[in-house]
Amino acid sequence: MNSLRKQLDKLRPHFSEGGRFQKLHSVFEGFETFLFVPDKVTFKGSHIRDNMDLKRTMTVVIIALVPAILFGCYNTGLQHFRSTGTDASVLQLFWYGFLRFLPLIIVSYITGLGIEFAAAQIRGHEINEGFLVTGILIPLIMPIDVPLWMLALATAFSVILGKEVFGGTGMNIFNPALLARAFIFFSYPAWMTGDKVWTKGLVSGANVIDGYSGATPLGLCAQGHTADLPSFMEMFIGTIPGSVGETSVPAILIGALILIVTGIGSWKIMLSMFGGGLTMALLLNALGTNEFMQLPFYYHFVMGGFAFGAVFMATDPVTASQTEKGKWIYGFMAGILSILFRVLNPAYPEGVMLAILLMNLFAPLIDYFVIQSNIKRRIRRLQAVNQ
Repeated sequence: MNSLRKQLDKLRPHFSEGGRFQKLHSVFEGFETFLFVPDKVTFKGSHIRDNMDLKRTMTVVIIALVPAILFGCYNTGLQHFRSTGTDASVLQLFWYGFLRFLPLIIVSYITGLGIEFAAAQIRGHEINEGFLVTGILIPLIMPIDVPLWMLALATAFSVILGKEVFGGTGMNIFNPALLARAFIFFSYPAWMTGDKVWTKGLVSGANVIDGYSGATPLGLCAQGHTADLPSFMEMFIGTIPGSVGETSVPAILIGALILIVTGIGSWKIMLSMFGGGLTMALLLNALGTNEFMQLPFYYHFVMGGFAFGAVFMATDPVTASQTEKGKWIYGFMAGILSILFRVLNPAYPEGVMLAILLMNLFAPLIDYFVIQSNIKRRIRRLQAVNQ
């Protein structure tokens, strides 16, 4: 590492002001800070000092996503070999899924980082590490067979219109990964819904065994086929059709534990979102006018992207509420809307994406009212003391 450090120090003058490649300074700085911790320090004035910079924060989130990634690769292979009616070892299942998942990550990173580098060059700013997580989240919430050109288009849309137009990392009001999914859902809905979405492209139609269906549990519920649902344990473990990273609740909970222990993810948002989902599910159970409304509340937590959304999407520190009381309100409302959308809108059985995006929009308003409430309470307290 010392030799690499020396080589970078030799190259730095060429990318600094007055050097031959000064216009590429942000690109050089981006690669340098990716390899080494920045050596910038403060010499005067009061500053809050913390050992968790943006790069370390993003690294922790990536580590938390590893269990979901590993299981997603395994489950992709499992669904493929199930559809063909053939047996395979665990290694074969994982390797097949990994080879299908790897191109999605490559396309996501090349597209997103290319745009981020270009934006940094145009603005003359440093390159931020925010896309390190977004670049993995986008493939994890997509069908494994989504066309690569479509994924690239969705990624470009989310980075340009969902992030860069607002000023870049830390300035966006919507979660970029969810915007990419929303783009594909509304622009190319056939690739996000339907019985055969999760097997089409994995195997040819002629090779799929008779009677096999790639329908997700939420798809079955939307069609009124709740009796055909997999067992609760299958849905909990995650051996069901679905987006790559969203099916396994244990893998997601491991990631949640890592985020909570390290202080990166807000346990208040996670817990309150499950609380909101529980409240709405029980209310719908009480009404019970159709089979989907009568579904036991705990089934909602293991179907679709509810658990993944609560842990990795709703807790995005940029787009979520910032105040402590606001986090409870934000998460609770996201949980309520998720179940409400998925049950009462048969055309869109997965409501987590829209619920979180909607709450992203209202997060600043929630924080505003929480802060104003605190100000008014302190004013009343001061007036009472003065009297």
